[in-house]
Amino acid sequence: WYQGIKMAMFDVSDFSNPKEMFKIEIGDRGTDSPILTDHKSLLFDKNKNLLVIPVLEAQLNDEQKKANKEGNTYGDYVYQGAYVFNIDLDKGFDLRGRVTHFDDENAFKKSGYYFGTQDFSVKRSLYIENNLYTISDGKILINSLDTLDKINEVDFNLPKLEERPRDIFF
Repeated sequence: WYQGIKMAMFDVSDFSNPKEMFKIEIGDRGTDSPILTDHKSLLFDKNKNLLVIPVLEAQLNDEQKKANKEGNTYGDYVYQGAYVFNIDLDKGFDLRGRVTHFDDENAFKKSGYYFGTQDFSVKRSLYIENNLYTISDGKILINSLDTLDKINEVDFNLPKLEERPRDIFF
């Protein structure tokens, strides 16, 4: 059973004997990312030492971890957004912060086993000059690359889920 998302940096100077230098693990079983099926959702810039990945994070509570002997227990959803890392060959992954499009943390508590609130799930990111743009179906959020403080947003004003016609899919 996969148990979250793992990222690793390898020293491949000896191509026949690669060595893991650094790793970071995010979440527990149920954690997912568009990167697993779409390489375009990854933002990487070597010159800026920048790595941004969208993540839907699930976590097991302490009781679930104790009972999870077979590793098949799914965690509860706790976060969806972009993880923003500095990367360095001497220091590894350094989490600078996270950017989410969700205003209400309760959206995760109410989602239950299936995370159905996709409108504000970050799917892509890009930067222009010193601004980080994260993109979901519901909005584009602009944050400072230095501090990750919100600068502005473009809200697409999607109708609330319960107000949408049933025969139209977004």
